[in-house]
Amino acid sequence: MILSSIVSRTFCFVKIILIKYSVAYAEKCKFEQALLLTIKKMKDNPISFTQGLQDSIFKYWNNFVESLPRIALAVLILFIFYYVAKYMSALIKRRFLNAEHDPLFVNFLSKTAKVVLIIVGIIFAMQTMGLSGIAKGLLAGAGISAFIFGFAFKDIAENFLGGLILAFNRPFSLDDTIQIRDFTGHVKALNFRTTHIKTFDEKDVFLPNSIVVKEPVTNFTRDGQIRLDFVVGIAYEDNITEAISLIFKTIKPTATMIKEKEPFTVVEELATSTVNLRTYFWADTLDYKKGVLEIKSEIIRLVKEVLMQEGFSLPSDIQEIKWYDSAKPFPIDILNTKSDFPLNP
Repeated sequence: MILSSIVSRTFCFVKIILIKYSVAYAEKCKFEQALLLTIKKMKDNPISFTQGLQDSIFKYWNNFVESLPRIALAVLILFIFYYVAKYMSALIKRRFLNAEHDPLFVNFLSKTAKVVLIIVGIIFAMQTMGLSGIAKGLLAGAGISAFIFGFAFKDIAENFLGGLILAFNRPFSLDDTIQIRDFTGHVKALNFRTTHIKTFDEKDVFLPNSIVVKEPVTNFTRDGQIRLDFVVGIAYEDNITEAISLIFKTIKPTATMIKEKEPFTVVEELATSTVNLRTYFWADTLDYKKGVLEIKSEIIRLVKEVLMQEGFSLPSDIQEIKWYDSAKPFPIDILNTKSDFPLNP
């Protein structure tokens, strides 16, 4: 039973292949026969063939000449719609930028209006040229085409939809400082497919909108402030209370800090050779580079200088050396003179 089923399926498969090859061969033979018949007519009656060819050429030429006014009108419609789209895009930017505080949304809206008007102009031009059937077919097949191209260009469609979502609902505005994955910088533009970020090292990063929609976005500019911290280690012999008070007095008058939120210092850890003090303070993030990076560097420098001036030592970590070969002496040289090691140059 199984063997007969296999033989039957094999026979059907071979039969289908033979039918396909037979049809292809028949079509090839028909084409060759038509070509031979045309060549035979050319040989038998060259004048008639030439006359027929001339008539066909003149017919197409006359049709082209008759279509010239419609072609010219279609080109004119394209130019009109293009300049109208360009004007409307600029008008939307001017009007909405005065009323809206969201340049990214206005730019995206102006680009969308321009593209839509150009597509409408192309459809009108095709109808003017007598290609209304093609225009209707394009409109009717738009849904099917969108479905097919949705699979073929999944990433592009996903980025485009991400751009639409970000145009109406996004966690940042133009020139905001944001962080997405490992990229931190200023938002420069929102396009149909990408979000343009300018990093602090002057690199232009174009992140796909699908990533911006899916990934966590850290906005350093929205609230205008951020809490920063740093650690400084003092010796066990130093007075912790005096060190904390000195740090507070040093960083409190800093101009670029948030005045409403006072800094504070806590004892974080009793390390191997130091008592680690962690200081927290708030900084302005409207200008991230100046308000965060530079101010943190300046505060650390001031705290280090003041602590050393007041006699606080900032010891390094104690290093433990294990000498496993106890039979051999361990060589040690102690340099404690200015000539050997200038401790106070």
